[in-house]
This record gives sequence, C-alpha cells and structure tokens, in this order.
Amino acid sequence: MPKLKTKSAVKKRVKLTGTGKVKAAQAFKRHLLINKGTKMKRKARGCEIVSKTVSNIIKKYIHW
Repeated sequence: MPKLKTKSAVKKRVKLTGTGKVKAAQAFKRHLLINKGTKMKRKARGCEIVSKTVSNIIKKYIHW
C-alpha cells in the first residue's frame, strides 16, 4: 500500500496538541478590524481548540 500524503493546506494551518486535540488560529482577525468590538478582537487572540466534529474531519487529512 502506498504512503498516505498529508494535505499541505491542513499541515500549514493546524497543530496537534499532546493529547491529540486539534489547535488552529482564531478566525475573523485579518481585516476590517475597525468594525469589530474590542472584546471580540481580544477573544480572537492566539489559538483555539477546534470542535470535536471538525477535528474528526481534519484528522483524516493529517497522518502524523
């Protein structure tokens, strides 16, 4: 059976934690920030743990 290739797009955007959860950057923090509230911008800092439903989909694309 051939080796499975990792999806390059997922590889660049996602990291796995030590416990196997999927960590990704917070959305809605790129542009048009003048229209967004301070609270929202503060909450969007750093990374977040992706929901279980989405993480199951993502794990199909990463084989490490």
